[in-house]
Amino acid sequence: MSRAGTGRVAVAIVTHETRDEVLGCLASLAPGEADEIVVADTGSTDGSVQAVRDAYPDVRVLELANAGFGRAANAAVRVTSSPVAVIVNADVRFLPGSVRRLARELEDDPSLAAAGPAVRYPDGRHQASARRIPDLRTAVGHAALGRVRPDNRWTRRYRVADADRAAPRDPDWLSGCALAVRRQAFDDVGGFDPGYHLYVEDVDLAVRLRRAGWSLRYQPAANVIHRVGASTATKRGRALVCHARSLDRYVGRHHDGVVWRLVRPVVAGGLAAGVALTWVWERTLGAGHSTTGERADRSVR
Repeated sequence: MSRAGTGRVAVAIVTHETRDEVLGCLASLAPGEADEIVVADTGSTDGSVQAVRDAYPDVRVLELANAGFGRAANAAVRVTSSPVAVIVNADVRFLPGSVRRLARELEDDPSLAAAGPAVRYPDGRHQASARRIPDLRTAVGHAALGRVRPDNRWTRRYRVADADRAAPRDPDWLSGCALAVRRQAFDDVGGFDPGYHLYVEDVDLAVRLRRAGWSLRYQPAANVIHRVGASTATKRGRALVCHARSLDRYVGRHHDGVVWRLVRPVVAGGLAAGVALTWVWERTLGAGHSTTGERADRSVR
């Protein structure tokens, strides 16, 4: 495993129908924070592409079909030459120095494939961006109770709620909303699996990186602000179905053995029921949550 070496870092922003968000993300990057900036637009019809080109003529813009987050992120990273790429959603805002701090984490520790910052909502609350891969019991408990009782023991275990958020640690997986990757490691495992249109591709990437011998690092000295669900807030039903399909794909790819083969049809049925119940629950109660169970916050500026 080689060091990142040159100190150069790229920022790759994935956007879909989030014109104001991507402009805000670019505005939050301090001068000199990144050596390369790429915006991968996935078929937006809201003027995002032209707005970025008008406001930031030095930023490279890729116009892509709406083929999913992972495929767009892969394309953006592919056109960069820096040894480290920081991949972000358009609704992320960087705090000063965060990009360089994440790159330095990878440069200083050659065992790391990826590093993630502390992620906060616009109101200052922490997001659970560095989590544990759940066992079957934890997954079922979190799925059943995570939205109605987020303080239940299974959800707390999955989100590593008792960890010191001010201390670096090596989690099982890091949120793809803001993720610095070592280009060598990212390329070696083939980047994000494009079979995930949206959601869970970050968990899948982490599993493959760790199986290849790499580690991941949560580094709270770097900080970003993230508004959950900016590109999916108006397409909630489609987002829920997409999340369920991604979870089913993940189970099929990474869980084998007699027990999992027996429970997979049950899992598939549970995912379908979960989509229907969540849709009704949110429409009835007006609850604003992300597809992954966190409360969506639409006040990012």
